[in-house]
Amino acid sequence: MAKLVKMIKLNNLQYNPNRDPQVYRRCVGEPFRIQASIDGEGTARVTLANTADGTRLAEGRVMLPASYTQELRFPSPGTRMVTLSIEGEGQKFTQDLRLDVMEHALAG
Repeated sequence: MAKLVKMIKLNNLQYNPNRDPQVYRRCVGEPFRIQASIDGEGTARVTLANTADGTRLAEGRVMLPASYTQELRFPSPGTRMVTLSIEGEGQKFTQDLRLDVMEHALAG
């Protein structure tokens, strides 16, 4: 059986949880762009939820194969943990994403 999810990108960079989080950071009000390349046939359900309390931030259905894109903005600084869940073709994929929101851009 082929993998359901080929690649996850955050802010147009392939997501790697071991990468320095600085490269993914955004300022208050700037969008985080979350992209998923999904393979297969039929439909898939994609959900973005707050990891701490399970609040759904975004949800959608896509026809496979597909590329799913969602932008999230946050009104205050801080670190958010978001869970990306994709279900389709009898498979389930989840990935936790760390989203760091800065109060303002760094000088320099």
